Amino acid sequence: MHKNIFKWDNYSDQPAIIEDKAYKKQMRKKEFNSLVKTLFTSITVLPLSLVMMPFVKRKEIKSDDFFSIGVDFQREPEKTLEFLEELGVDRVLLRFKLWEMDSLDELKSFVAKLDGKKIILKVMQDRENVEDLELFRNNLKTVFSTLGQTIETYEIGSTINRAKWGFFSVDEYLRFYKTAYDLKENEFSSLKLIGSGVIDFEYHFTAHTLFNFFKLKYDGISSLLYVDRRGAPENTQLGFTLSDKIALLSTMVWLSPKTKNILHITETNYPLSGTAPYAPTSEYECISEELYADFMLRYYLLAFASQQVDSVSWHQLMAKGYGLVNDVDEMQKREAYFVYRFMVKNLKNAQFLRLDIKRDYYILQFWVDDRLLQIHWSLKDTTLKNEDFFEVYSSAGDMIMDETLEIGSSPLYIYITKEVGEKINCI
Repeated sequence: MHKNIFKWDNYSDQPAIIEDKAYKKQMRKKEFNSLVKTLFTSITVLPLSLVMMPFVKRKEIKSDDFFSIGVDFQREPEKTLEFLEELGVDRVLLRFKLWEMDSLDELKSFVAKLDGKKIILKVMQDRENVEDLELFRNNLKTVFSTLGQTIETYEIGSTINRAKWGFFSVDEYLRFYKTAYDLKENEFSSLKLIGSGVIDFEYHFTAHTLFNFFKLKYDGISSLLYVDRRGAPENTQLGFTLSDKIALLSTMVWLSPKTKNILHITETNYPLSGTAPYAPTSEYECISEELYADFMLRYYLLAFASQQVDSVSWHQLMAKGYGLVNDVDEMQKREAYFVYRFMVKNLKNAQFLRLDIKRDYYILQFWVDDRLLQIHWSLKDTTLKNEDFFEVYSSAGDMIMDETLEIGSSPLYIYITKEVGEKINCI
């Protein structure tokens, strides 16, 4: 039955939409009590979180741990390792399908080649493992026994608020996660488990995962915080920009008795125009490769400036419809690949100083290797004089020597000479 209802779309690397509407209706009805709990929990938690947002203190985010990239260990593994080395990233996210347990040895072999990188393993469910928790427990025990602490963090479950991924309520997910939590507590106490796994700005589901009566704990919270349907990360949804969404989510994490104050964005991207059927959404939401690179960088910069997100994993390295590399057409490195590489090169040892926003003009400041780095972008095209004490680079790393700098969608890296930078930093 499950194989007829739940199908995998190999083009977009996600489950296909469930076509049996009667089955979906039946399952929603069965989980009605949980849906009611989700409603009433969110009515209480979301207003409280909004009130408490100004009181949440920023953390000190380690920049070398912040930048993460999602990779498919079965997709050109040797080329993947080469690209990871080029990008200079120290953290990766891998996805493992519980319905493909026979690929576990292949995963173990790939992990061994990652040369000390920090790894988040997203353990992805199917309906069979959701319904049969003993099967899930046995499968997960095999995963834990095989990989152990070679994996820094295990993300239990994914995309829990989409029926095509196998869950029809938060309670179903909580029973699923508790199975993993109990296994960890009883047999694998040294492992770290993160959960929640809600996709998009649907925090009523998140509230229920964070405030409930199940006997479980998270070592951190995972969020699939996409903003692609709103376009630029500065755009609003119900009045919330990406920065606002992060602030609200981090407040919920801070308030929750169920979790440590750790937040990982374990999946986000933008779909690329003209790549159907590989794009994960319709053409309406798709954007050009140029905008994809701009939005990706600005997403990372705003998330880092929040000083509330411990890591952001871009989804993903290789994918024709949304990746940094087009693996279908001769391993073509897109513009975003070079933008990501330059971002990591400049910021993975950076100390965050401040973010200033005035009339849609953004200046993000860091202290990097005893130099002041400013990153400028604007939602309205404008110009800036290229001062003698500036050293300016494009988002992809090309030096800019023009007398006048065009400030727009694509952020510019502006290093300030040491003497001037020290004076500014002391102000």
